[in-house]
Amino acid sequence: MPHQPPENTNFGVQQYGGQSQVANQAVGPGARAVAGQVSFQSLTADQRTQIHDRLALVERLLDEHRAGLPDQDSPRAELRRLREELDESTPEPGVVRRALDRLTAFAEPVAPLAAAVAALAQAIPAL
Repeated sequence: MPHQPPENTNFGVQQYGGQSQVANQAVGPGARAVAGQVSFQSLTADQRTQIHDRLALVERLLDEHRAGLPDQDSPRAELRRLREELDESTPEPGVVRRALDRLTAFAEPVAPLAAAVAALAQAIPAL
């Protein structure tokens, strides 16, 4: 007979502080979480233009505020990675999200850059 947990066992999830994004989640003995494929919707021409404009703004602000960034090369690499992924016919949401998260962290010390990255993230649908 398999081991049974005590009757009053709480299999909930607790988090203190920080940030969390949870998609499907299962907790406890025999729990399962199943999801379909996650993907981006097709971008309209207006959305592509808006995203392109915001990418250009972030790039310009990276140049202008380079001295205020603790790491001056990595933000450029993340922006390039994000741009390449968004140019794909079907961008991978996880790749886009990770690049945006890293850009957000890099931009944090410079308020105008942080605001531009936040605006870029808002322009990208399905995130």
